[in-house]
Amino acid sequence: MDEHQAEVEWRPYYLRPDMPPDGMELPDYKKGNMDEMKSRLKNMAGAAGLELVFATRIPNTRLAHEATEYAREKGKHFKFHRSVFDRFYGKGEDISKWNVLRDISLEVGLDADEMQQEVESGKYTARVNNMVREAQEIGVTGVPTYVLNDRYSIIGAQQYDVFLQALEQIEREKSDQA
Repeated sequence: MDEHQAEVEWRPYYLRPDMPPDGMELPDYKKGNMDEMKSRLKNMAGAAGLELVFATRIPNTRLAHEATEYAREKGKHFKFHRSVFDRFYGKGEDISKWNVLRDISLEVGLDADEMQQEVESGKYTARVNNMVREAQEIGVTGVPTYVLNDRYSIIGAQQYDVFLQALEQIEREKSDQA
């Protein structure tokens, strides 16, 4: 990000908009078909010095997305979002639970009571739904999807070199236009 003056803006997207509020168990057929992907992702995470945990239960991420919007308003969006990722992918915690989201809010310097109250009031529901709709309108169908310079998409967990090549292409295009 520093090397290429890139900014990251995390946006919500629901892979399963019909997810029950309490989430769901990962179906057995999915568990069996994920071995190759898990191995690849574990290797990528390990190379970056990260721990990766694979949950067997899929959480409903609505509360986490709406809590992230609260964090955005308070200038803590990036820190909050990274902590949500760490809690789910690094520790296997259920990010649909208030105790986890409250702990994250305190960890990044937010008011947990205020966050929960504002999210439960529905203050961020329409905003998150609009961002999800916007993502669908530009063709997002999976996560993660990275949109660079409103022009290029990188889909899925990719190696650093893939992002580097895309950023270098954008820089070349900018210099060609100048």
